[in-house]
Amino acid sequence: MNRREFIGSSAVAVGAAGALTLEPEAEAAAVIREVYELRHYRLKPDAAPDGLLDYFAKALIPAARRQGLGPVGVFTEQKPSAEPTVTLLLAFPAIAAFWAFADKLAADKEYQSAGAAYVGASPQSPAYARIESSLLAAFAGMPRVEAPDTAKERQFELRTYESHSEAAHARKVGMFNDGEIAIFRRCGLAPVFFGSTLIGTRRPNLTYMLTYPGPAERAAAWGKFINDPEWKTLSKTPGLTDPEVVSKITSVTLIPAACSQI
Repeated sequence: MNRREFIGSSAVAVGAAGALTLEPEAEAAAVIREVYELRHYRLKPDAAPDGLLDYFAKALIPAARRQGLGPVGVFTEQKPSAEPTVTLLLAFPAIAAFWAFADKLAADKEYQSAGAAYVGASPQSPAYARIESSLLAAFAGMPRVEAPDTAKERQFELRTYESHSEAAHARKVGMFNDGEIAIFRRCGLAPVFFGSTLIGTRRPNLTYMLTYPGPAERAAAWGKFINDPEWKTLSKTPGLTDPEVVSKITSVTLIPAACSQI
């Protein structure tokens, strides 16, 4: 599909009840797309994440592996705020695996034993203050997580794009599927996942993760992307300019925990 055809047909239409309706080809792609749960564990001010990371390493990640899930991503902020946050990325092959996850953890004796301190945390010593969680559907243009080489030094960028309407959000998703992801790859912006938020805050929005060896490589890759001729043409297409499809962009730099599989 070329850019003109994409704009004319639109990858997603808004139904009479306000729901999003996918075209047949998009529906077919949706069958094989992963589902992601993105959790942000908010800790008490100035609290250390050691106990939570220990739980992920010894209990949650091994249990996820026994369920056939993974890779599991665990990240801390490069510049922690007064309210430290640990981010967890769980990838599920289908929505049924997401629904079954908690029940299987409850029945997993190894998990219950290894995670006893977390599971039985007291009110006086909670493992976290609160969890903020979102459920996302992988993009058709990148249906599965792509984990980088965990043996190499790396940092990650988690980006969220909010839109003023469902239709604008759909056009932005279509831009990524129709060519923007390919431009990213060509310019050295290595993607880990792309997801459209099904359940979560600040909808409609999408979230994606990129990885780089370090800050110098990040700056070089973004510079190359901004000056890419194909991106300049795509981003100036009527109906697809930033003011028409994106109302707010949030970016956070993350560092992988020692236990992270991503």
